Order: sequence, then C-alpha cells, then structure tokens
Amino acid sequence: MSTPTELPSMRESLLDVAGKKIFVAETGEGPPLVLLHGGGPGASGVSNYARNIAALAKEYRVVVPDLPGYGRSSKGIDRADPFGEVADRIRGLLDRLGLDKAHFVGNSLGGACALRLALDTPGRVDRMILMGPAGIGATRGRPTPGLNSLLDYYTGEGPSRLKLEKFIRSYLVFDAADVPDSVIDARYQDSIDPEVVAAPPLKRPKSLKTLWKMDATRDARLSRLPVPTLVLWGAADKVNKPSGGPMLADRMPNCDLYTVADTGHWVQFEPAELFNRLCADFLAGRR
Repeated sequence: MSTPTELPSMRESLLDVAGKKIFVAETGEGPPLVLLHGGGPGASGVSNYARNIAALAKEYRVVVPDLPGYGRSSKGIDRADPFGEVADRIRGLLDRLGLDKAHFVGNSLGGACALRLALDTPGRVDRMILMGPAGIGATRGRPTPGLNSLLDYYTGEGPSRLKLEKFIRSYLVFDAADVPDSVIDARYQDSIDPEVVAAPPLKRPKSLKTLWKMDATRDARLSRLPVPTLVLWGAADKVNKPSGGPMLADRMPNCDLYTVADTGHWVQFEPAELFNRLCADFLAGRR
C-alpha cells in the first residue's frame, strides 16, 4: 500500500477560474486524469489521494485541484446548487489547462461534482470513476449518521479535533487504526482556517429544491449518459448509503459497480492497492 509520505514531486499552480482561485497540483505524463476530493472538514485534493497519486501517475497526467471552498482554493460556494457550481469551476479549470476532455475520479462530494459535470457536458469526460458519490438518493430517507456528523461539524460548540477524529475514525473508515494521528492533525488545522469557519463549504440544505438538484437519480439525463463509468462503494460506508451503487448501475447505460468488502467511505484510502489497480485498468479500458 502507498503511504502519504510517498508522494511524487508535483507542479503547483493557483489559477483564476471565473473570478475565483483554484489551486491545482499536477504530476505524471499521459492522458489527463482529474482527481476530485471529498467534502469532509479539512479536506483537500492531494491529502485525499495521498495513497494513489504516485501509482496513477505511472500512466496518467494526474491533475489534483482543491475544490472551491477547500484547501488553497477560494472560499465560499453557491449553497443553492453546490454540485453545479463546483462542476462549472472544474470545467473552467479544464479550459485553463487547455484540456478538451479528461478522465475523472471523484470521491463523495467530488464524485457528485464529476457526475454533474458529465451530465451537463458529457463531451468533456472520457471515463469516470465515482467512489461513494454524494447526493445519490438524497431525497429518499434520512441522512446517515456519518453525513450528520459532517454537516454538524461547524455547528453547536464549533469545530474541534475531537469532533473531527470521531468523524474520521467512526464514519469514514472501516478500521479506525488505519488512520494515523498525523492525518487527523493536518485536517483539523485546515478545518479551522478562519475563512472556512466563516463560510463552511457544506451545510445542511434548507430547501427541497436544493435537495432535488443534489440527487442525480432524479435527473432524467442519467439514463442517457454515455460516459463509461465505474462506481466503487465501500460495503461499510456510513456517510453515503451503499444502496446508491445499485441505483446508479440500474439507471446508467454504461456503468460497472464494484462493492468493496470491509471498507468504509474512503475506498481510495483503505484498500489503496486494490483501488489503484482498478482505476488504472478501467481508465485504460482493461477489463
């Protein structure tokens, strides 16, 4: 398994995209592959994919942005349509990088945004891998305990290391011992950036209209989406319900589903070697 200390040297840029700054790190050569991170407190692109970047860069030009509201990118996000805004910014990032299309890998929030980008502009997406994407079945049933923990992080007494540790070790992974203290420490420091505390990127939606926009299974375009897609879902995911995997596989015409045993919400982190192999093979068209 790769570890966070094995990251390759990366080229870093801070690019203006429609008036907002998007931080992006790149490494490797080959077909472009964009990695979109999840939306938990303190998340960022490189930290989310620390166990994957080196392996994927052997075959691909790996592009890892910090999503709007996170990391070194501009803070603030459209709460009426958060997935749509992020998809627009990432599409703008492709333009800034001179990329007509790219492969996409998206975890949680990043998966929802990759899917939205593909629905809005399928010609910009080559192949797509979604890991426990957010919003799938969002209008069906109550939020999970893990999602509630995420949405409540900045409420009540406010952010704390204890709250973040509970969220990560209790809800993001199957084996709490797999997460080193250094990961929690780094994410906690990022989560208390004053700009983030003033404008948390994810909050509980207040209107049903917002929820409908966030639930891709309500989008009629899903059944016509031609993009080859691999959905990976941890069988023990406590943030986004694993039942979302079959929902996508049933609706999408070109979708494979792989459910990963003894794995939580971080498929890219826990079974990293399996994840890296599945990604490389699927993106290259190797079955």
